[in-house]
Amino acid sequence: MSDQPSNSQPGAFGTLEEHLRSRRDSGAKLLVPYVTGGYPDWQRAVEAAAAAGADAIEIGVPFSDPVIDGPVIQQASTAALDGGATPASVLAQARVLDTGVPHAVMTYYNLCHHQGHERFASALVEAGVSAAILADLPYVEAGPWLEAAEAAGVEAILLAAPTTPEHRLAELCGASRGFVYAVGLLGVTGERVALARTATEIAARCQAVTDRPVLTGVGIGSPAQAVEACEVADGVAIGSAVVRTLMADGPEAVGELVAAYRTALDRG
Repeated sequence: MSDQPSNSQPGAFGTLEEHLRSRRDSGAKLLVPYVTGGYPDWQRAVEAAAAAGADAIEIGVPFSDPVIDGPVIQQASTAALDGGATPASVLAQARVLDTGVPHAVMTYYNLCHHQGHERFASALVEAGVSAAILADLPYVEAGPWLEAAEAAGVEAILLAAPTTPEHRLAELCGASRGFVYAVGLLGVTGERVALARTATEIAARCQAVTDRPVLTGVGIGSPAQAVEACEVADGVAIGSAVVRTLMADGPEAVGELVAAYRTALDRG
């Protein structure tokens, strides 16, 4: 693609993308769990997930109006906010994490807009965060954020939805950094009893127009579904299952869950 780096030598990609490409090119299926920042013991959960074989970690920065989050993540975010979590406190806690894998922040554009694109991006860099997902920021409106993120060295991950039109998909995938987040279904996050047909369809559409890693997220409810998704995608992002486990059973159980996903993906 003309808007992608022309080679994959060190330095051609950001920290997250270079790591994911290396893992993908070695034959691994990628696993990126999500943990709600600010929830009790969230840092231990992140460390447990990394130790269990996660390739990177998404850290959720709680927001009061989480339009894409389902009930599980909403519950965790509300608990974190009630406990006093703020964007600054979550990033301060993220700064001291030493997991050995890249970290990405997932949150909402309001927080970025309120702080200012440049200051928000700088705060991520200071916290050791490699990438950011602004879940409610449409690609067609993302230009100023993409410019600020690029200038700061933050990989701005974009979401490709089942409704993304064909004429825009290649451009979106080319502009994304780190990986392309293929949204598996329309609606809010949450586990489902079966993998949606749209999950493999959108991943295949992305794979047809980009060499960037493509990860499927939203609606993956089990290791078996993750394996099914990875028949097309390069990997999966797992959110609600991880957060539900953290809330119910604690951070050590998160490590056990991530290990189960890792084992399933490795076995294929």
